[in-house]
Amino acid sequence: MADIAFLLLIFFLVTTTMDVDTGLMRGLPQLPDKDEPEQKDEIHDRNVFVVLINKNDELLVENKPTSVFELRELAKEFIANPENKSNLPELVEKDLPFFGKTMVTKNAVISLQNDRGTSYGMYIKVQNELLAAKQELRDEISRRQFGMKYADLDEEKMEAVKDYYPSVLSEAEPKEIGGRK
Repeated sequence: MADIAFLLLIFFLVTTTMDVDTGLMRGLPQLPDKDEPEQKDEIHDRNVFVVLINKNDELLVENKPTSVFELRELAKEFIANPENKSNLPELVEKDLPFFGKTMVTKNAVISLQNDRGTSYGMYIKVQNELLAAKQELRDEISRRQFGMKYADLDEEKMEAVKDYYPSVLSEAEPKEIGGRK
């Protein structure tokens, strides 16, 4: 009887798969140099893309109700500002390696805030869409300029593409708006 129980235990240990949750791949910003003076870049309202998620998992983007499926395209337009719209981030001329003098957005910040009652699934969906928007833009410019995907570039070219489409994702502390679900 003990042998059978032992064999069953071994069988279940060998055949059971263990899922490993990887979490979000994020790098913390580097600590500023103590000798370097603090930079005070003023960020205008037009340079902030506000994304709010409430306790009912409803999305409000720039004060307009939006679905998750529309978020990626809105974020791409915000990050790139291809038509130089006055309500999107300012464009400045920058001399970038491999690109030369080109117009890029200045101080583009995506501000994400959620309610404490927001579901984890919705939070991850929104995160994925915002990160995918930036990745798609970087892939597009990489293919156009270098003929390959962003992930396949060497480090020097990757840095140039990052400078071409700079954006910052700022996450505010969750708030208790309207209580829990």
